[in-house]
Amino acid sequence: MNNDYFKNKAKTYDDGTNKHDNVDNIASLIKQTIQLKPDMKLMDFGSGTGLLLERIAPQVKKITAVDISPSMNQQLENKKQRIECELEMIEVDLTTSSINTKFDGIISSMTMHHVEDIKAMFDKFYAMLNDGGFIAIADLDTEDGSFHDEDTGVFHQGFCRDQLNNIISLTQFRDVKIQTASTLRKEHGDYSLFLLTAYK
Repeated sequence: MNNDYFKNKAKTYDDGTNKHDNVDNIASLIKQTIQLKPDMKLMDFGSGTGLLLERIAPQVKKITAVDISPSMNQQLENKKQRIECELEMIEVDLTTSSINTKFDGIISSMTMHHVEDIKAMFDKFYAMLNDGGFIAIADLDTEDGSFHDEDTGVFHQGFCRDQLNNIISLTQFRDVKIQTASTLRKEHGDYSLFLLTAYK
């Protein structure tokens, strides 16, 4: 049985302008970097309350929201009617399970540092994509461990971009690009975020 690490913070997860500004920046860079099309079907890995997918939804046909947290999924369910594309929700741990669906793209924000085996997840993403499909993965640059003030199942204190490049070079992804996406401001410091994009 998996712990719902976000049970106590799900209802207030969307609070605060900093978080919204941050996701605005990530979504904007995805739209600048990836040519989104009205017939696309995407997956949002670690979709949480849907902050990222609701910003991408107007550009695509369907988004499949995948998250392990029942409480976060409930918050997304509460706002489902205002998502501007078809929305499917799947409560599953993709690190141990698979979805037998192919996608045109996979988006994700602030989820990969909760994944222990990054290479295995990239390989799984690759297998889940249609030919020519993309990944657009946003997460923390290397940080000193102060970003998380409680245990939410964290395996990585951000990522070194060179190490990420080395890991993804072992996969079949092409046209890999890592860009600075945003700065997330918290009371005790500022944290740099990157966006990694690549194609099958």
